[in-house]
Amino acid sequence: MGHRFTYVVSPEEERENLTVEWFLRRHGYSRHIITGLKRTEDCIFRNGVRAWTSQAVHAGDVIETHLVETEPSDGILPRPVPFSVVYEDDDILVVDKPADTPIHPSIGNYENTLANGIAWYFEQKGEPFVYRCINRLDRDTTGLIVLAKHALSAAVLSQAMRSREIHRTYQAFALGETAASGTIDAPIARLNGSLIQRTVDFASGERSVTHYRTLAHCSVFSHLELNLETGRTHQIRVHMAYIGHP
Repeated sequence: MGHRFTYVVSPEEERENLTVEWFLRRHGYSRHIITGLKRTEDCIFRNGVRAWTSQAVHAGDVIETHLVETEPSDGILPRPVPFSVVYEDDDILVVDKPADTPIHPSIGNYENTLANGIAWYFEQKGEPFVYRCINRLDRDTTGLIVLAKHALSAAVLSQAMRSREIHRTYQAFALGETAASGTIDAPIARLNGSLIQRTVDFASGERSVTHYRTLAHCSVFSHLELNLETGRTHQIRVHMAYIGHP
């Protein structure tokens, strides 16, 4: 099983004096992916001939790569854990994760996770499975999870996450009547003595920023829309509890 990609070198790219390696880097290939391609025969071609990554590229050159993946993820057992497919193409899979579903195996959760369900999904299709989860959601949170179907889409999407080109919007109910909108800028750290719980900690926490606006007040609850500048574990729960609206 593999994925083939074809590119044509532009005049602008020739003027930059790029090598094959730096041409591929410009197209999202990580150093790790390129190292793997170099170590595998017949995986990089220039104008139909096997290429070396040190070769210069010229306008009109056709660069081809072949990403080969045969080894599935270790330790993830295929199990029929339910989820809904929202979108799928050759590069990505977007699924709707149900509530009460961990996204990956951990202590006490070996066969009931989204990763187990994804492994089952690809097993039924007869395709090799490598679990590349681009974003994360807590066990109790339902919402969209983006998964990369090969190493290149994983590299491109991970870079997009780091550069904040992928935006995540959440909705939640909070206790009490919240302000019309607000920003919470309070550092979050692991709670002393706990492997799971997080708390606001101005001495040792990492900067964490949450923006929210109130959509409606319902009885003793507020219905909120939230956008995160950072992605700390349990950030929404910690920040809303910190301002008195858990």
